[in-house]
Amino acid sequence: MTDISASFETPSKGSRLFIRAALIGVALIAILTLIAAAGVRYGLLLAIGIGFGLTLEGLRFGFAGPWRAMILRREPAGLLAQLIAIALVAIVAFPLLSGDHSELIGAHAAIGWAMVGGAFVFGAAMQLVLGCGSGTLVNAGSGNPVSVVALPFFIIGAFAGSYHLLWWTELGQLPLVALQGTSGLGITLLGLLIVGGVALAIAPKQARKVPRRLLVAALLLAALAVANFVVAGQPWGVVYGLGLWGAKVTSALGADLSASPYWASAAHQERLAASLLTDYTSLTNLGIILGAFIVAVWRSGLSAKLPSLSAKAWIAAIVAGFLLGYSSRLALGCNVGAFFSGISTGSLHGWAWFVAAFAGSWVGIRLRKPLGLEG
Repeated sequence: MTDISASFETPSKGSRLFIRAALIGVALIAILTLIAAAGVRYGLLLAIGIGFGLTLEGLRFGFAGPWRAMILRREPAGLLAQLIAIALVAIVAFPLLSGDHSELIGAHAAIGWAMVGGAFVFGAAMQLVLGCGSGTLVNAGSGNPVSVVALPFFIIGAFAGSYHLLWWTELGQLPLVALQGTSGLGITLLGLLIVGGVALAIAPKQARKVPRRLLVAALLLAALAVANFVVAGQPWGVVYGLGLWGAKVTSALGADLSASPYWASAAHQERLAASLLTDYTSLTNLGIILGAFIVAVWRSGLSAKLPSLSAKAWIAAIVAGFLLGYSSRLALGCNVGAFFSGISTGSLHGWAWFVAAFAGSWVGIRLRKPLGLEG
């Protein structure tokens, strides 16, 4: 999934076999240790996160890149694969949410000024670093230097955005709308079909086929997302975990977070006091990084060279990383939590997020060259 080219040193065949066996061992030990220390649910969520990372990096499935391909070259394959994965999750999630399963919640949020504006800014920023929420985790895990630099600032931004979130939402928002039941599922699938149909209609004939690799990735991601939903009781998300990491670091440094209505709430105080290894979103995020790392090392090692970017470009990557975090909290999710999980569990805000973020991506793509991020 890494979008910036890297140069790798190829180890000997014997060394590669040893490294691959060690990678499998590390992943299994991490999962089993977590099961022993915290419980089966937490070990399973780490395993699911590793699966996400393996799939995203191993099959080169992403969100930012396919949107870029659609905007610049009208190539719809990646976007269509995203829509297929969302549809597959929706087919399972809607009946589960409609049933007698009170422990399950959807990725439901209200449409508001902050949400739409945050989605627009997020769409622009993700094109600057060529990675969304999950994409930044994957690219950092696989050794992409720009994402390694951007990720800490993503975390800082996610914390800052959550700190100010309630102030932003008070600017105004509509009542929460969540599609439900068979009719809601039908409307959701029809919406996905329309978006896919438009993408195919404007694409060149030679670009209308979805590669098998992306179809396999869509199927695997859907299965993992459903597994995450059933095991965690909530849809796949990314941004909350990153904001929590920032909040924990800030709190550990002695800062008082009680001035933030968001972090002062009982629920979030409980999360701050608990271990990260019992936070569902943190576990899948860590798993994504580990899964991407495994794929990168499995292939040919992890020794990416720094790209020849100007100081202005590195500053742009840092600012974009912060904006990714801040705007995604205002937007109530990223490509995963709002677009993927929002739409697949019936939230109308997922559709508004998609439109705003896609428009932002159009702007972000055109800012790359002036900011020195491409020649």
